[in-house]
Amino acid sequence: MIHFERSLEIDASPEAVWAVLGRFMNIDEFAPQVKSVDALTDGQNGVGSKRRCHFENGTSLIEEVTDWQTNRGYRVRLSEMQAMPLTEAYAAITIETLANSQSRVIWSMDYRMKYGPLGWLMGQTLLKAAMGRVLDDNLKALAKKVQPGQNSYRQYAYY
Repeated sequence: MIHFERSLEIDASPEAVWAVLGRFMNIDEFAPQVKSVDALTDGQNGVGSKRRCHFENGTSLIEEVTDWQTNRGYRVRLSEMQAMPLTEAYAAITIETLANSQSRVIWSMDYRMKYGPLGWLMGQTLLKAAMGRVLDDNLKALAKKVQPGQNSYRQYAYY
């Protein structure tokens, strides 16, 4: 699997960040490329919760929660992602507590590419670049949602 992640330090408590991220069915309230979300399960958010994310480019995919840690983050398995050159994919969002009521949010992706060695190369180059832009935009939009009117954050990229 190819691993890719981005992180952002936000001038807000983990609880404030979780107040946004924990609303699993409402990622479209801050993620710029998510046009709308269909809740595919009822009840409380947690392991087993499913959503279909519809994107601005007309594509969609399903995310199912496989791990849920209140105030700390969650992990999802992606499926029905025909528009992407992937055979398997997972995303995780982790919230770390920093000093002075600040948080570090880490958004990661683990994925396997279609098309053998050529796909692997494409995953290491083109897909990482595209995902980097999406994850960067998501993290910045999350920071703005958590702390409206402020741009107090530091961003890091890990490959």
